[in-house]
Amino acid sequence: MKAELAQQRSLLELAELDAELARLAHRAANLPEQQTFETVQTDHREVGDRLAALAIALEDVDAQVARFETEIDGVRQREDRDRKLLDSGTVSPKQLEELQHELETLERRQASLEDSLLEVMERVEQLTSDQSVERAKAEALQADLTTAGHNRDEALEEIEKQRGQRTAQRDGILAGLDAGLAQLYERQRAASGVGAARLLGRRCGACRIELDRGELARISATPEDEVVRCPECQAILLRLGGASS
Repeated sequence: MKAELAQQRSLLELAELDAELARLAHRAANLPEQQTFETVQTDHREVGDRLAALAIALEDVDAQVARFETEIDGVRQREDRDRKLLDSGTVSPKQLEELQHELETLERRQASLEDSLLEVMERVEQLTSDQSVERAKAEALQADLTTAGHNRDEALEEIEKQRGQRTAQRDGILAGLDAGLAQLYERQRAASGVGAARLLGRRCGACRIELDRGELARISATPEDEVVRCPECQAILLRLGGASS
């Protein structure tokens, strides 16, 4: 296949644009801004999980508080009833002894329940404090997440802008190429990722492998308008600067 030097220069420009488009695609897939966003997103999710666990724990201790308060109220009512019987003066000596013994038992029971209630209330206080701390963290992380998302979107927008410009340039160059040359280039690019590259001294600019002297002599003897390909990677070799032996 033959190709005028102008066509070969356009092919080199096309290859450079494709390399830049590949770099833009790699950058879009490995954005530091995306990594930052994902890190903050993970932290925010972990805080949310801790808040959910704290909410469940608070529900449990609130139920314990309600149970202890109900039991304490029941003991107090029993004490009030017994004291009213004692104050009525209508109980027998045996009943009096039984009531006094029961009151002592009720007092001990009430003291025990109140101690347990105090412990649970301290737990409520600690959980509520932890909840406030985690909520503050969640709010701060939400703000960070919004900022990180904005930065990521801006970076992607800039990449897409550049990609659009380069793609338009590529389409223009491709439209000006000989159809057969363009097809050869696209097939090779699809096969190896690089369709064409400059011959840099003895080295192929696509696969970076040095060619032997015999191959270089064959290439040098080939007319300038003849399309040559790398014997190793099959990329179109562009001799725009000449090949040194």
